[in-house]
Amino acid sequence: MTKRALVTGITGQDGAYLSQFLLEKGYEVHGVVRRSSHRGVEDHRLRWLGVNGKVHLHDADLIDLSSLLRTVEEVRPDEIYNLAAQSYVASSWRQPVLTANVTAVGVTNMLEAMRLGAPGARFYQASSSEMYGLIQEPMQSEKTPFYPRSPYAVAKLYGHWITVNYRESFGLHASSGILFNHESPLRGVEFVTRKVTRGVAEIKLGRGHELRLGNIDAKRDWGHAKDYVRAMWLMLQQEKPDDYVIATGVTTTVRDMCKIAFDHAGLDMDKHLVIDPAFYRPAEVDVLLGDSSKARRVLGWQPKIDLEQMIREMVDADLERLRHEA
Repeated sequence: MTKRALVTGITGQDGAYLSQFLLEKGYEVHGVVRRSSHRGVEDHRLRWLGVNGKVHLHDADLIDLSSLLRTVEEVRPDEIYNLAAQSYVASSWRQPVLTANVTAVGVTNMLEAMRLGAPGARFYQASSSEMYGLIQEPMQSEKTPFYPRSPYAVAKLYGHWITVNYRESFGLHASSGILFNHESPLRGVEFVTRKVTRGVAEIKLGRGHELRLGNIDAKRDWGHAKDYVRAMWLMLQQEKPDDYVIATGVTTTVRDMCKIAFDHAGLDMDKHLVIDPAFYRPAEVDVLLGDSSKARRVLGWQPKIDLEQMIREMVDADLERLRHEA
């Protein structure tokens, strides 16, 4: 029988790539979308991948338990992927209550809807490397203590632990993926990698001259979203639910990531990059580096796309977009 998947955050980067992946696996894919006055615009990532007409969309909201329960009862999913969140770290300081309601309490609502409407389904929670924050170990594994440094990270930590709690309290097949930074051409322009690749494309096409960034010495473990959604699926194929770090195990500074983008476009980074203190975080996370040895051992997962390939792909995609906008 055809498996059914329900994906919250289906119009986001991960939701779009996961939908594509699941459709290729023969799934019937359903997605939760918030009511919006911009209907027809928010599915641009699904359209970019050519899957927008192949998924079933349902109006519901993570902060509204009744709508989630109704959707779960209608879809009767075999697997639930909870990817929706207020996911931009910088906005979480400006909207901490919204971030808590959506990114933290919203996970409880989704778990409750599953517990009441589809207790036999398998659940994936999108946890985040930001939960490690002020790192307690040089490499972060499933056993590394958390020290969140933003309202977003605090909310994600709640979502992580409530998933563990529902697994242990109600026997649900509920797993969390502690995903380190993962990017793609579908990343939002507010995130640093996409800000860089779009900025480089604008400079290349003569539509800009400078790229303004904050702390370019921050280090991150960057992978490609296509690799990371495959890990989500693998978690839900296991007999027992568990939590897994998903990361490349390679850390790179924002500065070096920028250089890859500028070099690919044939530009001199030093002539265009400007450091602007306005973009520094109130509490900085200086370095994140994931230890995904458990995922590699248990799930058989490993990344296939490296950072240079990914950044080049993102620059090329932004050049294509901007040329079509002309």
